[in-house]
Amino acid sequence: MPDKEAPSPTPTTPGGAPGGDDAAAPGAAELRDHHLRQALTSEVHARPYALLKSPERASHLAVLSGEGGAAGDRAHLAELCATSGLAPPAPGANHFAGDFGEFRLKWERHTEFSSYTFFRRESFEAPFDDPVIGRVPPGWLDTLPGSVLLAIHVALAARVGVEPNFKELANLFSPEFLAGSRMASGAAAAWTDFRIHDDGFGRILIQDRGLRERQAGRLVQRLLEIETYRMMALLAFPVAREAGPKVTRVENELAEVTAKMSEIEGIEDEHALLGRLSRLAADIEGTAAATGFRFGAARAYYALVERRIGELREERIEGLQTIGEFMERRLAPAMGTCESSAARIAALSERVARASNLLRTNVDIALEGQNQDLLRSMDRRARIQLHLQQTFEGLSVAAISYYLAGLVSYLAKAAQGAGVAIDSDLTVGIAVPFIVVAVWFAVRRIRRLAMRERKD
Repeated sequence: MPDKEAPSPTPTTPGGAPGGDDAAAPGAAELRDHHLRQALTSEVHARPYALLKSPERASHLAVLSGEGGAAGDRAHLAELCATSGLAPPAPGANHFAGDFGEFRLKWERHTEFSSYTFFRRESFEAPFDDPVIGRVPPGWLDTLPGSVLLAIHVALAARVGVEPNFKELANLFSPEFLAGSRMASGAAAAWTDFRIHDDGFGRILIQDRGLRERQAGRLVQRLLEIETYRMMALLAFPVAREAGPKVTRVENELAEVTAKMSEIEGIEDEHALLGRLSRLAADIEGTAAATGFRFGAARAYYALVERRIGELREERIEGLQTIGEFMERRLAPAMGTCESSAARIAALSERVARASNLLRTNVDIALEGQNQDLLRSMDRRARIQLHLQQTFEGLSVAAISYYLAGLVSYLAKAAQGAGVAIDSDLTVGIAVPFIVVAVWFAVRRIRRLAMRERKD
């Protein structure tokens, strides 16, 4: 008999004391957790794969309820849980799994949609007759929040003999769109036609050729995610087609405005063109805002589709196109159109911005020229005003001197009449030069004080 395994060593803290997850060593430091530590750790283990074993059937719904629809989806799911006595999903939960007896349900909440996958393990002969979703209360299904974007049945069949031939598959799928391959290193084979059949559901048939339970769950989830993310990515295609005519109109008008920029004759023409460019900028920015989220989401969903296809590890079945080839031929061109439209909108926005900057530069240059002319005119007026001021100052000196000389004459005559031996005329003549010089200095001082106060 093998030796009994030795017990693993007791974990220790950095200080060497024994410790564990549930207890701390005496005296050990208490670490302060980040408030998101538990949530981020749990996120790694969120949305586990279902454990599936053939024969098993599933029905899958992807319901578009918008970014704010999570609370309504949880409330509706809680109603279904109440009918079977199950605990509802916790507030804020983004995934749920429960056994309702007649079926098992796996619910996942994504950014803008919820997915509902119903499982039932049972033997079957016709893979898509009596689907699992028929056991779900129809009243509950009728009131699902949002609108169904994807509905598909999956049949996981045990391998019996050889793979079904083309004629057998043609009874289940549309032959012209049939795609299939061996997957998981030959442990399974799967077929689908990416069509909506008469019952309103698509179909995926998987033949178990040696899948383990967890492996089978991963394969089913990958195939369902490929279909779900394909439809979510394609939501951007109508948006791209709708935006096309508007982008073309803006491109044509921008070309017209750019051509007229070389024919500008005055500032009025520049202002008119600048107004048109502003309207074009508003139009294209509005289009970018309306399409940006959808195009960005399509890019992310398409990347997930490509990743999930790579995880299938497909091997060709002779005479059939693989799922990867189908997506390359049908989905890739649509995504190319969306990428082209997004790039076209971004480039057009840059072109409008460049044209606006160029025209604003022309307007600024024209305004600068007008400002220079205005400054030259103001300079001429200032010089004229200076000459007038100097002339006025000269006249002021003469006038003030005249009045002061008159005062001196009156004083001299008064003194002469009082008996003072002076000649009044001679006195005035001698005083006039001194009066003129004093008045001139006084006027200059007053002007300097006024200019200093103006500068301050």
